[in-house]
Amino acid sequence: MPETAQEVLKMIQDQNIQVIDLKFIDTPGIWQHLTVYQNQIEESSFTDGVAFDGSSIRGWKAINESDMAMVPDPKTAWIDPFMAEPTLSLICSIIEPRTGEPYARDPRSIAQKALDYLISTGIGDTAFFGPEAEFFIFDDVRFDQNQHEGYYHVDSIEGRWNTGRKEEGGNLGYKPRYKEGYFPVAPTDTSQDMRTEMLLTMAKCGVPIEKHHHEVASGGQCELGIRFDTMIRSADNLMIYKYVIKNVARKYGKTITFMPKPVFNDNGSGMHTHQSIWKDGQPLFAGDKYAGLSEMGLHYIGGILKHAPALLALTNPTTNSYKRLVPGFEAPVNLAYSQGNRSASIRIPLSGPNPKAKRLEFRCPDATANPYLAFAAMLCAGLDGIKNQIDPGEPLDVDIYDLSPEELSKIPSTPGSLEDALEALEKDHEFLTTTGVFTEDFLQTWIAYKLDNEVNPMRLRPHPYEFALYYDC
Repeated sequence: MPETAQEVLKMIQDQNIQVIDLKFIDTPGIWQHLTVYQNQIEESSFTDGVAFDGSSIRGWKAINESDMAMVPDPKTAWIDPFMAEPTLSLICSIIEPRTGEPYARDPRSIAQKALDYLISTGIGDTAFFGPEAEFFIFDDVRFDQNQHEGYYHVDSIEGRWNTGRKEEGGNLGYKPRYKEGYFPVAPTDTSQDMRTEMLLTMAKCGVPIEKHHHEVASGGQCELGIRFDTMIRSADNLMIYKYVIKNVARKYGKTITFMPKPVFNDNGSGMHTHQSIWKDGQPLFAGDKYAGLSEMGLHYIGGILKHAPALLALTNPTTNSYKRLVPGFEAPVNLAYSQGNRSASIRIPLSGPNPKAKRLEFRCPDATANPYLAFAAMLCAGLDGIKNQIDPGEPLDVDIYDLSPEELSKIPSTPGSLEDALEALEKDHEFLTTTGVFTEDFLQTWIAYKLDNEVNPMRLRPHPYEFALYYDC
């Protein structure tokens, strides 16, 4: 893979590439792109950027100050496998074209500031992140909302709800039971070949791959495993992951969603996020404390737990996120840590004798998050814990279902709604702003955007279940 601008330009010339696709992420976390002819990319493009109008990007500039520039990262070059014409793809950060400064609302630039802050503290020089993004594969999805009706309908050949359906060629009955979809072989697992193609396609795009498998929920829930990487590269890889699997699924006549809870009364989709800090090539979270962690690792956990209610406004940023974070579905609703309890929000995975594998896993996030913002915020929270030596308290190693109501009430839990998380962020965000990573302007824009476009619109609309509850009152 190319490392420098010169190597990218040579690749364009050697492979006779005519078009280059420049991809960047908007504030909520959706990739946008601009495709240019090869003569529009020069060596200066990798420093000065390629100009574009940013006024139509969600959460960005007003029309009277819309000029922006996207700066390609030469280390992100890959051939897009879904375009008929051989097309070189480059992931970009955004700058102010008149000053050359990173744009304060660009998520990828915010992630870079978080890494710069880590280095400035002297605590470490590298942050590794490893997201595990789950998703559902559906055969059909329909939804609408207007003045007189509102509904959604999702369907899957694997849906347990279809055991009695008449199907072309006959209903063969191989459909995972609710909450029993983990690791079945074919014919119950119908997406093996598709997932293999997804995984191998990601590898061709430069993503370090590991595995793939079916997940717990009925209705086609799955996960593909990618290796951990440095923080920004890991966020880049996650965006490629989402792009690849959606497009491979479309080729098979399927559709993908990362919604945390698209199916009622079954397990939702999360994005457990492994993380660790290194310095001078050495891991800093391995030690002789609980579960083989170092004192620094425990303090990092203390920071995550202290700021978790506010963090979730960035790591679990949708109203649907909080339909997953409820007891009873293996959801990490307890703000505690443990080496084995999966209902705890932080788990310390088994890592064997190798100190380089020592890490923690924050289990709350889901893949509706903008990964650059989510990873940056988690790093800031953990560093706040290290700097202030925040004690994470005692681990939660008991079976949560064996606790009495009184004992359970003493364990803090995740916010119950996006509105609650946004309120927590409003009250607790100095750990993000005093570092210089997030600006007050960005956070206030984020809170206002979420309230105006998601929380309040949900309040205005009657829910279908309300008709079942109240129509005959």
